[in-house]
Amino acid sequence: MEALWASVVAVGGTLLGSVVTHAFQRAASKRGEAFTRSEALRQERITTYSAFAEAAEQYRHGQAQRWYGKREDPGGEPFRAARDEAHRLRTVARQALYRVKLLTDDQEVVRAAERAYRCTWEVSNAQDETDHRTRDAESRQAIEEFVARAAPLVR
Repeated sequence: MEALWASVVAVGGTLLGSVVTHAFQRAASKRGEAFTRSEALRQERITTYSAFAEAAEQYRHGQAQRWYGKREDPGGEPFRAARDEAHRLRTVARQALYRVKLLTDDQEVVRAAERAYRCTWEVSNAQDETDHRTRDAESRQAIEEFVARAAPLVR
């Protein structure tokens, strides 16, 4: 009889050990999957946020070229080329803005990105050199504010 109880205890201990091991492995697996997903999202945000900042900076530069070209010769080929390039850069910046919107739930980050885009769009509408410098500085500051707002989401 003693051998029977020893066998029952051994089988019960083995089963209990298996159940506990399974539960721990399942929890560890879920934690691992959550970490992997979180890290992938973080990496995607780093790529997207930096791409938006880069696109906004390039668009800002394109808008400045457009403004200077219009000021020098509004009907000239350099102006038309700068205008076309600014339109292309606006499209690139807009696409990057859409990716930012898709990857974040933080509305402050989205608003900062939209502000950076709007301020950059305004650079080419300056009336004179002083207005141009002011709008360019506002655009640069808005881009930097976007980066500052987005940075905590990727740390």
